[in-house]
Amino acid sequence: MSGAITCSAAELSALLGPNATAAANYICGQLGTVNNKFTDAAYAIDNTYLLFSAYLVFAMQLGFAMLCAGSVRAKNTMNIMLTNVLDAAAGGISYYLFGYAFAFGESSGGFIGIHNFGLKNYPTSTSDYSFFLYQWAFAIAAAGITSGSIAERTQFVAYLIYSSFLTGFVYPVVAHWFWSPDGWASPFLSENRLFGTGAIDFAGSGVVHMVGGIAGLWGALIEGPRIGRFEEGGRAIALRGHSASLVVLGTFLLWFGWYGFNPGSFTKILIPYESGSNYGQWSGIGRTAVTTTLSGCTAALTTLFGKRFLSGHWMVSDVCNGLLGGFAAITAGCSVVEPWAAIVCGFIASIVLIGCNKLAELLKYDDPLEAAQLHGGCGAWGLIFVGLFANEKYVNEVYGASPGRHYGLFMGGGGKLLGAQLVQIVVIVGWVSATMGTLFFILKQLNLLRISANDEMRGMDIARHGGFAYIYHDNDDESIQFPGMTPGSPLPRRSDPPAL
Repeated sequence: MSGAITCSAAELSALLGPNATAAANYICGQLGTVNNKFTDAAYAIDNTYLLFSAYLVFAMQLGFAMLCAGSVRAKNTMNIMLTNVLDAAAGGISYYLFGYAFAFGESSGGFIGIHNFGLKNYPTSTSDYSFFLYQWAFAIAAAGITSGSIAERTQFVAYLIYSSFLTGFVYPVVAHWFWSPDGWASPFLSENRLFGTGAIDFAGSGVVHMVGGIAGLWGALIEGPRIGRFEEGGRAIALRGHSASLVVLGTFLLWFGWYGFNPGSFTKILIPYESGSNYGQWSGIGRTAVTTTLSGCTAALTTLFGKRFLSGHWMVSDVCNGLLGGFAAITAGCSVVEPWAAIVCGFIASIVLIGCNKLAELLKYDDPLEAAQLHGGCGAWGLIFVGLFANEKYVNEVYGASPGRHYGLFMGGGGKLLGAQLVQIVVIVGWVSATMGTLFFILKQLNLLRISANDEMRGMDIARHGGFAYIYHDNDDESIQFPGMTPGSPLPRRSDPPAL
């Protein structure tokens, strides 16, 4: 806590006159007690703020679950819901055992952390349990992004393997590079920063969104498109999700959670920027919430009218994805840009998303939730955006004023920050491709990646999970109806529980 109360008994006794030493010691002791109370209160406030932010980010898992469920066909609802639960559960164990240590343990050459496995010797002088919980919520968010790309055709065991590997190793290494105080590209380094500035990725356009999106890209590419997604002549067939209501519900839950994702990444709130004023880190947190909101709103409206122009329809699912694309893009620079710049970020993020989706169709790439395009494409744009629009004052407030620290090219700060941002994009693509691409290839060679064509046509729920997520009753004949069945058709048979 800055501005701590200080008291010197010697100085005070001189003011009180002769024989005042005991009184001076007493007064200083009382002031010291008050000062300790203020310090304890500051720690409590900061930890409470971080815990609340962690709860918000974790609530995004519910948003992911609803968005995923609404974006797939009804016959695969149970499967995608279960994978979202397991992203959190498997990710929790793997991040506890290995991930946190790799991400924030004492560094080995700036590449990977090597301490605090299983939270041994934790808490530390700089991190408490609230910080671990917050970072775990980020790790499972990356895994949740990937699950959307490979939905409706992936074996259950493959989800367990990739989710544990991603949250326990792949994601933490990237987090160490850019978020650990001693990562090789961290902007928190006191010296020898990348291009003199380090790469700025405040809340994870690259660390979270690009990692999840590129991992999903390789999974979907190696698996191939869903049956029926493209005709033999190459024309794309829309395999639309079964519930726009769930898509909208999931989108709003993610929107709500993003206020923990971005503003919460400050990790502390009780830090004044100017002594004796009402301007401090709480102001930066408020500004970050505003830039997050403006980018998402702009992207949603741009997507609404852009898709109307291209397709002739007002599509709620496209608007929801546009909104999320705006959020994914602003996440890197939300704390270091002006609100007006966030509008620029959201506008271009929408164009990037629409363009990536068009390219995906041309390449016959199938991603049921547009996760690779949204999180990978818009996340990459978000990193470039920081190199162009980062504000000098905000960069110094968030990352510490130091000689030679650079800021956005369009704001007069030169091109070195932009260069660092481009390096971040390249190394994330390379690292995730080398690790997750290899993992998905091995799973395919072992026949552990994609389900059979028969199971895919029947649906994952009945083929792999013992039943459908929904059961309907026809009021006329009281017969049970399953999604996709016509009245009077025979019920699907369920034999012995299927293997993984």
